[in-house]
Amino acid sequence: MKPKKKSLSDLGGIMYSTDPSFNFEEEETTAQGAVPHQQQDLRVMLDKKNRGGKAVTLITGFRGTAEELEQLAKMLKTKCGVGGGAKDGEVIIQGDFRDKVVLMLQKEGYKVKKSGG
Repeated sequence: MKPKKKSLSDLGGIMYSTDPSFNFEEEETTAQGAVPHQQQDLRVMLDKKNRGGKAVTLITGFRGTAEELEQLAKMLKTKCGVGGGAKDGEVIIQGDFRDKVVLMLQKEGYKVKKSGG
């Protein structure tokens, strides 16, 4: 998954060229290596915004491939016995399972903190 570009400097500086022979060579970003669980700094919070009043447990801060994120989401959904999903580096678990998710992630070796109210 490509990281999002948040400012003009993230785009590499060149926005437009009138030179017809100009060829922009984009730097190849090295794929993120496997980040060990101990170096992952995950945040677990309760979120109700834009969800019709329904509460979800939101896990943010995951660094890794989309496949690893999907595996983590599947493991958490299975152990909590609920639905959810994973996208944009976040895992969404339906319902308030903050304490249970924190314990499960700590057993897996992740560095986890509860955040938010």
